[in-house]
Amino acid sequence: MSEEALAQLAMDFSVLSLIAVGGAITVLPEMHRSVVEVHGWMSGAQFAELFALAQAAPGPNILVVSLIGWKVAGSAGAVVATAAVCGPSCVLTFAVSRIWQRFRGARWRASVEDGLVPVTVGLMLAGGYLITLSADHSWPAFAITGVTAAVVLTTRIHPLWLFGAAGLIGLAGWV
Repeated sequence: MSEEALAQLAMDFSVLSLIAVGGAITVLPEMHRSVVEVHGWMSGAQFAELFALAQAAPGPNILVVSLIGWKVAGSAGAVVATAAVCGPSCVLTFAVSRIWQRFRGARWRASVEDGLVPVTVGLMLAGGYLITLSADHSWPAFAITGVTAAVVLTTRIHPLWLFGAAGLIGLAGWV
């Protein structure tokens, strides 16, 4: 992959780093738009596969960024994408946290924190919706995703049991 692709990856992911309220997963829809729709570096299905691989692997959720970079430009892409997502937000977080601590008793600080909770949840739900649309291509697949989401949200059943059941359904050829 060219140096131009590495530069574009760095620029796109640096910007996303600064708006990733709640972590890199919250900007997943914009990552998808950038790498799939704008630049055409991969298909929606490939993006969903990389996301699934990142979620299945132990470690931080940000692993998906490294995998996207690797898919776009090999090991150099993985390093550039990871540094672009981590660098700007780390610098900003360090600077803001020093100021933030000075106002720990202020009412406006609590209001800002309370206001960011629904924004973060909404961004995460948007990411889940995007991955569902990229990965599910039949009504049984959408049904399995919907049932899994409902069970996870309403019970204490561990999601790995649900993933195992969905895998068995797929192996049986019902999807």
